[in-house]
Amino acid sequence: MRTFLIAASALLSACALAPLAAAQTPVQPVDLLLTSATVVDVEKGTTTPDQLVAVRGGDIVAVGPEGEAGRYQAVRTLDLGDRYVMPGLWDMHVHFGGGEPLIEENAELMPLFVINGVVAVRDAAGDLAQQVLDWRDAPPTADAPRIFTSGPKIEGVAPVWKGVIETGSEADVDAALDRLQALRVDFVKITDNTLTPELFLYAVREAKKRGMKTSAHIPASITVLEAAEAGLSSIEHLDYAMKAGSCDEAAIAADYLAGKYTYAQTMRRYADTFDVETARRVYARLRELGTAVSPTLYGSTTLANLDLDDHSQDEGLAYVGPGIRATYDWRIQRAAQATPQQVEDRHFVKDVTARTLPMLRDAGVTILTGTDAGFLNSFNYPGFSLHDELELYVKLGLTPREALMGSVVDGPRFLNQGERYGAVAAGKSADLLVLDADPLKDVSATRGAEAVVLRGRLIDAAELERMRAEIRARVAARNASFTPSPAS
Repeated sequence: MRTFLIAASALLSACALAPLAAAQTPVQPVDLLLTSATVVDVEKGTTTPDQLVAVRGGDIVAVGPEGEAGRYQAVRTLDLGDRYVMPGLWDMHVHFGGGEPLIEENAELMPLFVINGVVAVRDAAGDLAQQVLDWRDAPPTADAPRIFTSGPKIEGVAPVWKGVIETGSEADVDAALDRLQALRVDFVKITDNTLTPELFLYAVREAKKRGMKTSAHIPASITVLEAAEAGLSSIEHLDYAMKAGSCDEAAIAADYLAGKYTYAQTMRRYADTFDVETARRVYARLRELGTAVSPTLYGSTTLANLDLDDHSQDEGLAYVGPGIRATYDWRIQRAAQATPQQVEDRHFVKDVTARTLPMLRDAGVTILTGTDAGFLNSFNYPGFSLHDELELYVKLGLTPREALMGSVVDGPRFLNQGERYGAVAAGKSADLLVLDADPLKDVSATRGAEAVVLRGRLIDAAELERMRAEIRARVAARNASFTPSPAS
């Protein structure tokens, strides 16, 4: 009996002290507190309601039950009313360019990404490499996404592209990689306009030896597996991955190298000989090698369909400056000059290419969600087109979660940023998207940004609308005073 009384007394003492301990728990100061949030875990494919998200500086410091809101004293609190919070979107393939006269218009694209919930972009090279590197290190505006960039890309001698590093020998490639390392680029971009297949493979191997990620257009004169086994990190554009499914890929590559067919004819041959079993075997090997694919399907589909679609009423036209829009003309004119056979070929290649997306998913290949948005690529509007890309993935058979993974989880991981990005969790960067609907059920929900958190700063619905109006007004003013140059 005495033992029981002692135990009871101890229990009562502990209970009496509990409120005192709770009262003594220090209130934590935070800059931003989101309450009544439904947190989206893209990687797990789950949602958790009735949560709070506490932000200090540019970091998430806590995510937990809404009932713990009293533990925080916030400079700003936003009740989300059960809206959904997910990591901000990443566009894993964009371009800035068009020459020095368009530097300002390119800078003005930055808030266009942000109002669409895109908090980071991977610049896959253009002709403003140093400017983009400068923007990466010192954003031109507070409303700019994070930039990861390749700097100038590696090419052959006298290519069609401007602003590249021309290489005609192994020594040239070594010097190019030295230069890119000195620039602290985030990855190396290699393209195939005039670069020889031997130097292409050499560049991939040497970059891998230096611990540098590589991203490339794979020359039609070599096979996909040759590039992947050399150490290529990511294949840009799905049609390059499509050719891996050709049962005659090596022979077609040899014919192209010998000059027997044009590039367009070669791509048609790859599509004509596409074989499902061959593709499955090669894609399984890509997964083993860790080679990712950035499909940029919306961009290639838009270009393939230039003969079918009327873009005169596109919403995006009001948000892109006239100088950048003038760069669209090159591809528009090429498409208009195509013969009926060339038009048929590009549609056929587009359709065969689209079939490979779920096959890559089934093989476990990492898909990096990117758009190819920017200069040159007609009617591919920065920010807006990422939603089109996501929706196209779902239309072709991916789940909303799988489509989003390539943007918000695997995108950061590819760039060695997985520790800081990809989840709504303590210790992660406070780059967030607030939505009215569940994006895991309907990926088009990403279009309805109710708010964006960028580097810890809340941009609410009213501010997003102000930014939209400001961009439209600025573009309208540019349109009124724009005089096309002879080159455009």
